[in-house]
Amino acid sequence: MENYFNYFSEIEEHYLRRRGTHLLLSTLDWALIETWKTAGVPLEAVLRGIDDAFDKYDQRPSKSKKVNSLAYCSQAVLAAAEDMKEAAVGATGEDKVQREPGFEAAQIAAFLRGNAEKLEKAKLPERVGFATGTLAREEASSLREMAESIESSGKVPRLEDLERRLTVLEEKLFAVMVAATPDEDLVNVRAEADRDIAPYRRNMTAAQVEQLHKQYVHKRLLERCGVPRLSLFYMH
Repeated sequence: MENYFNYFSEIEEHYLRRRGTHLLLSTLDWALIETWKTAGVPLEAVLRGIDDAFDKYDQRPSKSKKVNSLAYCSQAVLAAAEDMKEAAVGATGEDKVQREPGFEAAQIAAFLRGNAEKLEKAKLPERVGFATGTLAREEASSLREMAESIESSGKVPRLEDLERRLTVLEEKLFAVMVAATPDEDLVNVRAEADRDIAPYRRNMTAAQVEQLHKQYVHKRLLERCGVPRLSLFYMH
């Protein structure tokens, strides 16, 4: 693929193309993509798995039930990932770098500044002992410093290093958000996750369901508060 950090948009476009609709992905769908990304499932394996799942669906004599979630493809995606594992072991660092062209310094800086602005406008939960607003402002300042550093150098930074820094910022903020969110709100979000995941549990392992549940709650809380995703995977 032209740019491995287009992981989310590539999967979204491919899935919607095979599904034959331009409806937006659900929270469950985005959470599932996040679990694949976190687990290191190659983009090619996801796309291949989606094709395999829909090819089998198209061969069914009865299509009374529509494919309503990307979770329908989860088993096929994992099978494709297993098939590719041996080839992936032989991939070199040079191969990985070749999958990451396309970024420009100005594009990355703009992404960081945009997220800094969104963080400052976010409606974060407040609770005694948890300074969520202060942390958000500090992280917004860090994002701007990164942007200025990239602009002053005029060079694209090492993407893996930048991604690690952004991941640390996001994980710290999310941990404080969870601690500051009222218990009742967390219970409601977890119940929502249980309902949406329930139809697809039989297609996943217990570990996969647990990770998907975690990502679902993560994404829903961020959406409710207007907090942006900081990862370069969301720069599209």
